[in-house]
Amino acid sequence: MRTVPALALTASSAPVAAPKLALDRSRHAAPQVFEQLRARIVSMELAPGTVLVRSELAEAFGLSQTPIRDALMKLGEEGLVQIFAQHATVVSRIDLGAARQAHVLRLALELEIVERLAGGEADAALEARLAGALAQQRALLQHQDAHGLMPDAVYAEFIEADRSFHQAMYAALDLDALWTLVRRQSGHIDRLRRLHLPEAGKAASVLRQHEAVAEAIARRDPAAARAALRDHLSGTLGRIDEMRRLYPESVTG
Repeated sequence: MRTVPALALTASSAPVAAPKLALDRSRHAAPQVFEQLRARIVSMELAPGTVLVRSELAEAFGLSQTPIRDALMKLGEEGLVQIFAQHATVVSRIDLGAARQAHVLRLALELEIVERLAGGEADAALEARLAGALAQQRALLQHQDAHGLMPDAVYAEFIEADRSFHQAMYAALDLDALWTLVRRQSGHIDRLRRLHLPEAGKAASVLRQHEAVAEAIARRDPAAARAALRDHLSGTLGRIDEMRRLYPESVTG
């Protein structure tokens, strides 16, 4: 299997560029700053070691420093940044210990979820949502090159479709609060997956695994659903040594 070279992850002390999306002035600013910065950290657009200066962020977002401070503190609670004195904050390295804990949490929850979904009555709404996410991922695979690789922007859309697939299963059992919990704990493992996904054939493999989960649920086979889900969630952590070797400045633990 051909793998791509390590991503060029370059930490920077330059000001963070203005946000890609304008702030919604009908909503509180701090949660929006948090959401945008978190998305850029998890996508590795803001690489580990990047310095986030509160005054520069305030200027970029057109805000006072108070909502910026609140957003950075929330990122700190998730372990995605380290906050130092003198108003400087640094994007943290990927913590493998935190990634392992998030994996255990998600695996335990989703094994139970797919067993319940496959063991219960047929749910046409769930099956339609899963099918929609799978269709989106299949369409995105059309952008692969001859080596089974996709542009970064397509990978981002593929990841969103992946999240939609899993979120639909939580929602089908009215477990939205647990989905929020999983997302809040998953910053480090999501960054690790972002490093792992741009590998030849990896995206296609994810799609096949999703299809296996959906098919097991549709045919009411709890054991097969659990097996497919376990296979799907086990890939990235099995490559920890390789990730540490390829990205020594980004991964710790």
